[in-house]
Amino acid sequence: MKKILRTENAPQAIGPYSQGVFCGNFLFLSGQIALTASGECMTDKCVTEQTEIIMNNIYNLLGEAKLRFDNVVKTTIFLTDINDFAAVNEVYGRFFQENAPARSTVAVAALPKGAKVEIECTAQWV
Repeated sequence: MKKILRTENAPQAIGPYSQGVFCGNFLFLSGQIALTASGECMTDKCVTEQTEIIMNNIYNLLGEAKLRFDNVVKTTIFLTDINDFAAVNEVYGRFFQENAPARSTVAVAALPKGAKVEIECTAQWV
């Protein structure tokens, strides 16, 4: 049985999808790009700043679900330029200092609203 996650503390969906979906003991968060909770597009920022905005949005989504980064079991990072890997990894690593989740990182041709990076994740609660 699924339940939809909704919060005003993170960007609203910009299409026909949910911010997150609970299913069983898992929370699946939709991919986050550099949008503010009020919907302001910040994709003109450098990749480091975009990643910080994204990770803070994920923090707020997890918080709404009463979860933390320790609950994240898998992430996927999408980059429009694989050369940004180190910069994104540096910011990402500040949020996952111990017991990091499994992760995939892929280079893509383009992301919504001209974003340089998008991150999605799956969390579990026990």
